[in-house]
Amino acid sequence: MTDARQWLGRYGEDRACEYLVGQGYQILDRNWRYREGELDIVCVQRGTLVFVEVKTRTSLATGSPFDAITKTKLARLRRLAASWCANRQVSNSQVRFDAIGVLVRGGRVTIEHLKQVL
Repeated sequence: MTDARQWLGRYGEDRACEYLVGQGYQILDRNWRYREGELDIVCVQRGTLVFVEVKTRTSLATGSPFDAITKTKLARLRRLAASWCANRQVSNSQVRFDAIGVLVRGGRVTIEHLKQVL
């Protein structure tokens, strides 16, 4: 991955975290890595554990940021969430999977939050 893409991804995740905190979420983990991948953001709101996939784009030329979230990626997200819970010894929690699309263009940032994508 190029430095520019890494920067854009990190920038989008930072904006997503700011948005989530502003909405009352508590960030528990960021960029948690395990054998088969990475969880972008793990947070909690009102007792619900939320795993958030963040996709950042600079244009809609290739489609919505959410277009990059495939069935394969969602299945991997579910497995990673189970590994995160096992690693943290978390059980019997209400769990939700969300996606946040961040569009950065013309010096403006637009955030769209889809809840319960799985």
